[in-house]
Amino acid sequence: MLLTDEERSLLSGDHGYAARKSMEILVALGEIYGAEEMVPVRSVQVSGVSYHNLGDAGLEWLEEMAGDGRVRALTTLNPAGMDLESWREQGIDEEFAAKQLRVVEAYTALGIARTCTCTPYLIGNLPAPGEHVAWAESSAVAYANSVLGARTNREGGPSALAAAIVGRTPRYGLHLDKNRIPTIEVTVGAPLTNTAEWGALGALLGRRCGGRIPVIHVDSRPGVAELKSLGAAVVTFGGSPLYYLAGLTPAPHHTPIAERLTLDGDDITEMLESLADGADEVDLVCLGCPHASLAELEQLAGLLDGCQVATELWICTARPTARAAAELGLAARIEGAGARIVCDTCFAVTPVARPGITVATDSAKGCFYGRGHNKLKVHIGSVERCVQAALSGRWA
Repeated sequence: MLLTDEERSLLSGDHGYAARKSMEILVALGEIYGAEEMVPVRSVQVSGVSYHNLGDAGLEWLEEMAGDGRVRALTTLNPAGMDLESWREQGIDEEFAAKQLRVVEAYTALGIARTCTCTPYLIGNLPAPGEHVAWAESSAVAYANSVLGARTNREGGPSALAAAIVGRTPRYGLHLDKNRIPTIEVTVGAPLTNTAEWGALGALLGRRCGGRIPVIHVDSRPGVAELKSLGAAVVTFGGSPLYYLAGLTPAPHHTPIAERLTLDGDDITEMLESLADGADEVDLVCLGCPHASLAELEQLAGLLDGCQVATELWICTARPTARAAAELGLAARIEGAGARIVCDTCFAVTPVARPGITVATDSAKGCFYGRGHNKLKVHIGSVERCVQAALSGRWA
């Protein structure tokens, strides 16, 4: 790779241990993928925050990097393995909590904002179109590339942290124009009416398109919640972290695409059915995967007004969003119905949910990780249907 004088200085150790290790990681990554140079980044989102995923080895490495490392870019954190303030109410084990707090303290010592969320674009980490960034969380990467028009590969936790410390990432993959050209046209011949259906579409794209970049033709027009659900599922189920929605997101100039895929309502229904395996009785309803926006919290407050839940209802969100909801009176309405606003984490990365219980969600990504990583039974449906499950304790 062609390195600048400053990059060579970082690599030689002139700026300390953490900077040297970071450049070693990034140079090795660049050489693997054939990058010719580094590109500056001003925005980073780091995964590998939950102690549930990191373990002791990951914690020790972070504390080592925090010895003399400091970030050079605006950097936010992915969800942790618990609510950092209300972990006792979640039933988190004391030993787990102590190590999870050490993880976050190490990141804080590095100068990273203590905002544990998978939706950094909702709390101020908002790159401009065309800007090169280094983001790690899969749904955020899809949103950054596809909706915001920024440029990022799907970084691993170590490479994202390394990029934050030196303010650079190798120029390869989706940082290059030639790798952002759509290669398959997808026509959706059915209306999509809720976040669960948009997630099902994402799962279908992930499974049927693989790493190809789709241009999607669909009559339904998504909002932020639907776009979050779509992008989260596309990458979770094996797809590219870049897609284009015809008429909604700008696509680069390209030659006619020969490969085509048509999906209909039966495909959406079959995918939703394939994601579900829960019992009739619901033990937990979990919304906010990816983390809920303020608009979604307002919708939920309206659905819960005058009601009382019969089973646990978690609504996962970023702590700044929860604070805004409290100031607007939305949190009081939600919690008055017996639901819980959970910050800093979600059911995909926390160990609190007991294996084998039935969880209802509107998230295809949540189904994937709930069934796989946490050994849960799941149901998937619209937000309204999930709220009804929370009120009745059963999946209608």
